[in-house]
Amino acid sequence: MEIRTQNYSIYYDKLTETAIFNGSLRLSGMEEYDPIVQLLNQVADTQPSTITLNLRELEFLNSSGINILSKFVIKVRQIGNIHMVVIGSKEVPWQGKSLKNLQRLMPSLDLVLE
Repeated sequence: MEIRTQNYSIYYDKLTETAIFNGSLRLSGMEEYDPIVQLLNQVADTQPSTITLNLRELEFLNSSGINILSKFVIKVRQIGNIHMVVIGSKEVPWQGKSLKNLQRLMPSLDLVLE
């Protein structure tokens, strides 16, 4: 599964159960995030043992994007049997503060800031 545009790409690797985000997500409103929501929901619906979101290369994420990630984390928490890992970068300013909030939504989430 993959979404590729001029400004960002998201690729889901089934073997490693990892969604890799690259670029800058500055989409206007929730409608423009629909393809990303659909991709993430397809991943969750397969109920892998672990879902890893690799956000290290995601330079920017606006409030709508943070909202879809938050809703995805809540969905995974409600499914109940999926371990979730979020990998971020200390070098990307928005990630430290925003990604810690995902842990509040799902205390069992493993947050790795490299």
